[in-house]
Amino acid sequence: MAKILRLLIFIPLGITGFALAIANRQLVTVSFDPFNGGDIPGPSVTAPLFIVLLLALMVGAILGGVATWFEQGKHRRAVRNARAEILRLREKQDRSLV
Repeated sequence: MAKILRLLIFIPLGITGFALAIANRQLVTVSFDPFNGGDIPGPSVTAPLFIVLLLALMVGAILGGVATWFEQGKHRRAVRNARAEILRLREKQDRSLV
């Protein structure tokens, strides 16, 4: 069931990505110079638009994952502390039974 559901999601996603790549083949220039206007041009990259879009999507997903990981750090710490407390209480209980 999970395999079928995965196929129902990834096949249309792949078709959409392929259509995006075909429809957006024109070259665009991405400039990394925030102060464009001097005699020396800043660094820039010329690539097809679909590559720029896909890279932006991947960078956004990675940054979102990193932000979520940092945000959930307090929950992971609480679970770690709770597990340590459980172990401490079990050891205390075992000592009192003996």
